Amino acid sequence: MSDAPAPLDPDVLSLEVLNPATEELVALVPAATRDEVDEAVVRATAAQRGWAAAAPADRARLLRRFASVVDDHIEELARLEVREAGHTIGNARWEAGNVRDLLEFAAGGVERLSGRQIPVPGGLDVTFLEPLGVIGVIAPWNFPLPIAAWGLAPALAAGNAVILKPAETTPLTALRLAELALEAGIPEHLFQVLPGRGAVTGDALVEHPGVAKIVFTGSTRVGKQIMAKCADRVKRVTLELGGKSPNIVFADADLEAAAAAAPMSFLDNTGQDCCARTRILVQRSVYDRFLDLLAPGIASVRVGDPADEKTQMGPLISRTQLDRVRSYVPDGRDGLGGPDGLGGFGGQAGLDGFEVIRGTAPDGPGFWYPPTVITGVAPTAPVAVEEVFGPVAVVLPFEDEEEAVRLANATEYGLSGSLWTRDVGRAIRVSRAVAAGNLSVNSHSSVRYWTPFGGYKQSGLGRELGPDALTAFTETKNVFISTEA
Repeated sequence: MSDAPAPLDPDVLSLEVLNPATEELVALVPAATRDEVDEAVVRATAAQRGWAAAAPADRARLLRRFASVVDDHIEELARLEVREAGHTIGNARWEAGNVRDLLEFAAGGVERLSGRQIPVPGGLDVTFLEPLGVIGVIAPWNFPLPIAAWGLAPALAAGNAVILKPAETTPLTALRLAELALEAGIPEHLFQVLPGRGAVTGDALVEHPGVAKIVFTGSTRVGKQIMAKCADRVKRVTLELGGKSPNIVFADADLEAAAAAAPMSFLDNTGQDCCARTRILVQRSVYDRFLDLLAPGIASVRVGDPADEKTQMGPLISRTQLDRVRSYVPDGRDGLGGPDGLGGFGGQAGLDGFEVIRGTAPDGPGFWYPPTVITGVAPTAPVAVEEVFGPVAVVLPFEDEEEAVRLANATEYGLSGSLWTRDVGRAIRVSRAVAAGNLSVNSHSSVRYWTPFGGYKQSGLGRELGPDALTAFTETKNVFISTEA
């Protein structure tokens, strides 16, 4: 996942929230200080004790009520997400609904969070799953609502308190979610939202001795920094980081279906998705045919006002992110070097004859970039291996299954991916061979709240969602009771 979209001065006490589609100021939000983090942790610690002591049925009931209140405000939350994040209204409604679903799912696990009885000689041995305490959730700007809920819902269900630090550019939906929690009857201070700078509010959460675990979604670079700080304090951490996911298309696949599905596999959320299938690997014998099928799909993607029901792709989050994406695409207007001196296309081998397939995007205010597919690049070019985090994909040919797997694994990431084939045996072989945490066959689905989500390699550490989500926020206590006379 990309770094935070803009360098912000930690001495400035307000966060500017801009509408990415218009560049208009939406709100100024106070940024929390280190002292305010300290105070929030004290309040959360006190609230957590009472919450953990409550009957499981009562915790589950309140979480279901929270879900119901969110459901009553789906449209409000969605419209707020459109304004602060530039998401299409259809996506934003899904995201708000996903918060509701996550709370419902977590509530169902409260009364089933049980330990085990383990056969041992000389007595009875049982385990208990106990809450960790105060959880710090640091959420990203690309999916502000659902990813915040990935940590919030199971952590509360397991008996913890949560302090959420939203991204600097997208704090409004998180603040409104905290208000809805109180409206639903969630105890005061159990769920707090502290907008602020990563270098101030985020670091204070990570470093605070009263915070038992950090859940972070963001760039691999920042994730490593957080992991190092947590290691110094032996603090638990879950990291959901970057991705450069492959979309592998074999010659025996339904090419029409694969080509039709490919555009939105990397253009959804304007490519600002760590699961985006930005590396399209196509078997050479059908490579040209696939491109012929793909090009019209790219050209037809409707890019525009995210509040319009017909829009399929909105703007990027910020000017910084727009400049980053431009730096990867060699079209004469955009730069030829990657961000921060990473090299981009300049000096890269295998660029002779590269081509750009491009859709359209609005002119004027807003952080707009058109759907873009690049062909004829070397597999080692930065645009082919680095996370661009925008509406840009590369198409690379491969000869056989062995080469497809080698190319799929030729990045530092391992979060997600897809493969298209009619051969069930190949689907299983390749799924087992690709080093990624979440794979789909003849589909681009990556995230379901019923199933675990997380990455291999530098895409992260730990798993979120799924049937074991609550246990990630517990400590296992073992108790032996002697029965010896």
